[in-house]
This record gives sequence, structure tokens and C-alpha cells, in this order.
Amino acid sequence: MTIDEYILTHIDEEGALLSTLNRDANVNLLRPRMLSGHLQGRILKMFCRILRPRRVLEIGTYTGYATLCMAEGMEEDSLIHTLEINDEMEDFIQKYLSVSPHKDKVRLHIGDAMEIIPQLDETFDLVFIDADKRLYSEYYDMIFPKVRPGGLILADNTLWDGKVLEKPHTSDKQTIGILAFNEKIKKDERIEKVILPLRDGLTMIWKK
Repeated sequence: MTIDEYILTHIDEEGALLSTLNRDANVNLLRPRMLSGHLQGRILKMFCRILRPRRVLEIGTYTGYATLCMAEGMEEDSLIHTLEINDEMEDFIQKYLSVSPHKDKVRLHIGDAMEIIPQLDETFDLVFIDADKRLYSEYYDMIFPKVRPGGLILADNTLWDGKVLEKPHTSDKQTIGILAFNEKIKKDERIEKVILPLRDGLTMIWKK
């Protein structure tokens, strides 16, 4: 048994719906590794249990796995705005969202986050960024004024398979984007931050 397997057998189960979604993604989608998965999903739920956010913004829905995990940990009158640019994912997302007991906590937006975010008249307690790595810095600048003081921003994939330790090729715009974002966060004095070496790196950013 590996450490990862040991962890998964000693934390809460993901449940039947998420387990089915996970299998479906691994069989039918091109990049199932992008899905948050059991451990990160339980961590996202726990963040919501602890923070009790009323309004959550998720940039990058993909399958809706992380969305449903966060919704599970949120109270009944709370709401997640989740944004997905790939309209081909909508049917997959709705297949599982429509049968979730937490569907009323989720509002799915299909389209470009850079166009949708300015239209959201909300103040967010929690933001989860897991979309186009080339645009992390732009997402951050756009959402920062919409996050309440004391709110939490989570950015996924900030270790990017260890590529952050190497000089990126000029054509590798995603690695360049992650490196630029990490440097931006490092220098931002409006926040406190820590990178968790979880999966592919999860940065926790607390707005002062």
C-alpha cells in the first residue's frame, strides 16, 4: 500500500455520485487527470465546512467534481458561481449536477471567465481558480476586488508537475503563466499565502 492509498482509506469516502462521475471521466474524457479527485475534493469540502462561505466563485468547472464537493460542505442558502469556457462539457456537468442533492447551491455559467466575472454582482468568501494557467494572473487581478477582507483564494496546479523548477521553453505559455502568477503572489503585500504540496500544488491566499 502506498501513502496515497493509505490516506484515501482513512478519510471520508467520496460517495456514490462522485465515484461514478470520477469513473465516467476516466473512461470518456481526454484529460481525466484534470479532475480534482477524492483527496482534494474532501479538502475543498472541509474548507467550506470551516469557512462557511455564503458566496463561492469557481473558475474552471471541468466535470463539476470540485463544484459538488464544495457544495456538499456549504450551508443551504449559500451559492457557488462556477464558470466553464468549454461548452462541450455542459452535458457532462449537468448529468451529475441535476441529480445532486446540492444542485440548488450551484449556478453554472458557460463562457469566458474574463467576460462573466465583471457581470457578477457578488462579494465572495471563497474563490477556487483552476482554469487556463496562462491567465492565472489576470483572473487574480479581476477577482481580488470582489473577495471580502478575510476571504480565501485557492489556486490549483501552482507546482505544475515540478516544471516551476525549470526554465520554461518560450512556447510553454502555461508554465510561464504559472511562474508569473507565483511571483505575483509572492510579492503581494495585501495577502498572506502558503503553497500546499498537494497533488500538483494548491496555493492558499488569505486577503488581509
